[in-house]
Amino acid sequence: MMPSTQDWINDPLGVVEGMFAASQNNPNSGWEAKAVEFFKDHLKEKDAHAWVPSLNDVPLHYLKPNSLVKFRCLIQDMFDPEFYMGVYEAVDPATKAKVLRCGKYKDVTECGVDFNSRNTVTAERQTFYCVPIPGESPWVKESYAGSSQARVVPSTSYAPTRQKRSYEEDEDDMDTQPQKQREPHAGPQVPSEHHGNGDCKRRETEAPSSQAAPASHLDLNFPLPGEKGPSCLLKVYEDRDGFKLNDTVEVFGILSVSPALSALADEKDASSSLLDPADGMETAEEQRVHSPPASLVPRLHMLYAKPLAHNNPLLPAAAAAALEDNSAFLSSTLSEMAAVRAELLTYFTHILLGDALAAEYLILHLISNVYTRRDVLPLGKFTLNLSGCPTVSSYTERFYQIIQQLVPSSYYLGMTLQNMNQMRLVPKKDYVANRLVSGALQLARNTSLFLDESQLEQGQLDTTGVRNVTALGNLISWQKVDYDFNYHQMEFPCNINVLIASEGRSLLPSDCRIHLQSQVAPPDMDEYLGSIRMHPQASQLNKFRMYLSVARLLDYSISDEVTKSVEDDFVDMRKDDPQSISAEDLHRMLVVARLLSLSLGQTSLSRDCWLRAKHVEMLRRSRMEQHKCVNGNEP
Repeated sequence: MMPSTQDWINDPLGVVEGMFAASQNNPNSGWEAKAVEFFKDHLKEKDAHAWVPSLNDVPLHYLKPNSLVKFRCLIQDMFDPEFYMGVYEAVDPATKAKVLRCGKYKDVTECGVDFNSRNTVTAERQTFYCVPIPGESPWVKESYAGSSQARVVPSTSYAPTRQKRSYEEDEDDMDTQPQKQREPHAGPQVPSEHHGNGDCKRRETEAPSSQAAPASHLDLNFPLPGEKGPSCLLKVYEDRDGFKLNDTVEVFGILSVSPALSALADEKDASSSLLDPADGMETAEEQRVHSPPASLVPRLHMLYAKPLAHNNPLLPAAAAAALEDNSAFLSSTLSEMAAVRAELLTYFTHILLGDALAAEYLILHLISNVYTRRDVLPLGKFTLNLSGCPTVSSYTERFYQIIQQLVPSSYYLGMTLQNMNQMRLVPKKDYVANRLVSGALQLARNTSLFLDESQLEQGQLDTTGVRNVTALGNLISWQKVDYDFNYHQMEFPCNINVLIASEGRSLLPSDCRIHLQSQVAPPDMDEYLGSIRMHPQASQLNKFRMYLSVARLLDYSISDEVTKSVEDDFVDMRKDDPQSISAEDLHRMLVVARLLSLSLGQTSLSRDCWLRAKHVEMLRRSRMEQHKCVNGNEP
């Protein structure tokens, strides 16, 4: 049962200050840990997290300042630690007596602070710059927003209308007042339509972004062009080392949107021009990035955060941490997985123009996941190159839209020459503003990246183009992106499902290639695709969405007995024809067998699954051999 008074949501600072005041008589009370535990315990109560409003789906001006809010986000950048007054002495306006106050979870102190007091305690906190999860699908956003039980009303408590406007209105404002808001931008301007093709173009021009607009007074630094949503500065007090760049987390914290923050930044900006730049620690550029207006980039003082293993709202909340903790959900889901898989296979066979073998491999690709690394080798990845894709009827764009309806996060990258030569895929450190400028490959784990190589035309890749193609190759082969720190590169591991749609063999590496065998004549393509577009019902779609997420989260093992059987098989296969199967082929078969087992809801490899994996691999390889004979000139 929720507390009848929702004080801990509406006034969390009151709870914190009450605990601080009670601790004054007992210095060893450990009140800070108790305060964090208090909120953690309340959030564990049934449906309690649904009562907390979310920055992801409630406009900022509807949220009460200093209330408890949550934010589902990716850690995009990490700023330097900052000092703040953990405890300070102030004069009580009513009694004129000096009282100790708590400065934790606040940006601005009240008036009457005695800066010379011996009782002042300076503490340190870490700031992270967080953005909404890049490429999060519309169905995910809608589902999270629909399950919220938070009651919010437009806030009138901080009066200046300028402060109450949402980030989207403000971005529009930037377009209408270029002289007032825009700053000169060093470097090439990239028109937003370069970033995608077909339907994706529309999505990508909806909002200015770090790549689609000149660096304005405020650049929200989203990894993907055209993203919407608030970014936020997250202030972390406890367990600061527990957060890494590119982690996806759901944060519960105290919202700080004080207009004073913007005023302070403007004041500092004005005064810094009068001083010798060497006197100040921050450049004007850095000041702009690290202290943006709170009405656009709110501050969130963290009380509690949980890492997100996935962002699928259809799974029970407990499954976000570990499926094993939710045995009832797990057993009912596993028992249905084979049946759902059969339905999904039929659906994908329709989409892949009647090709059931390609549909089989598409399922395996969508549930693949890097489950561990051996030295530099990522195990579990399964990049699929689907060659033979038709170039008529915008087939690849339609195919992507179907995948986007099924996975929680995805991104379509049309590999046009213009995109390859002009997009920023790899994040780069800007030492002047002291921030990491985002790139399109700064993605959350398990994002589906759809590379449309059928868009590639003849022409010359320039230096940026070569660098971008190399970055995509490294991502596929090693599941890592080398961020550009000017004087050196820094390796960031990732876990991204890459699907390459191409006409011929892809110029990029892949773990598995299958050539599409269409059963549909090109003239009938439009009519055929139109008929399958809206085929699944919402309930059917939700089954598929849950199935793909659960299969990816399952644990897997191989018994000694089956391992021995696999080894014997490998020896037998090589006995007949040593050239017929290499160690690489065996590795691929084992990956296929693993994914095949998980796709059927089986968490350990059975002899049957191994034989089935061998069979589908044999079918795929014989198809590729036939294709090679017909198209002898293709590698």
